[in-house]
Amino acid sequence: MTSRTCFSERLRLPALSAVAVSVLALTSCSGGGDPQAGPTASAVASPAQSTPGSASATPSATPTPKPTPVYKPADAKGRAQNVPVPVKPPLADKNTKEGLEAFTKYWFQALSYAYETGNTELMELGSGSNCRFCNGLRDNIKNAWQGQQWLVGGKIQTPSVTGLYKQGRTSQQATVQVIQQEITIYKADGKPFPDVTKQTNTGSQAVLKFDSSGWTVIDLGLIR
Repeated sequence: MTSRTCFSERLRLPALSAVAVSVLALTSCSGGGDPQAGPTASAVASPAQSTPGSASATPSATPTPKPTPVYKPADAKGRAQNVPVPVKPPLADKNTKEGLEAFTKYWFQALSYAYETGNTELMELGSGSNCRFCNGLRDNIKNAWQGQQWLVGGKIQTPSVTGLYKQGRTSQQATVQVIQQEITIYKADGKPFPDVTKQTNTGSQAVLKFDSSGWTVIDLGLIR
């Protein structure tokens, strides 16, 4: 397993971005009447004379729906906004080939979210404590987002995830195609670091295990 870093001014992301290192990467209308023309006594029905539907019901006010926050990717002017939080599907908690594939795809979505937001919590929850490459990705992302810096790009897609599942094995493997956008880190003053991590499209191998807490990624590597 190999990794290479690409930090500028002593602060870079893995040149193999997440992925490449991938190891394997938001009126009511009121009726108008003449206010001076009041109803006559004969026009007002008593309760006994009222018939169903004869009284006009006052419509209740319809609550105004809250606008859905709009996702805005990061750019040279600032950080990403309203980045959708990945949701782990129920299938990803199953100890099956389909569950292995669903969790692997979810993990890379969590990694993508970390690149876009600097929040590595979801990715860490799905990573084994001894996964060195996972820990390296986490540390690189946190370094890139330190202080008032932010990252543009880095979004990950996994068009192909194929589980190599064998019943009864302690660990399982998944082959993943990982595509990650180009990455640029911006300093607090709005100026970019000179080095840019180019877009990558790599084949990666993820090693996962399943226990009482579900799936975790315990190793990552590039397919060479």
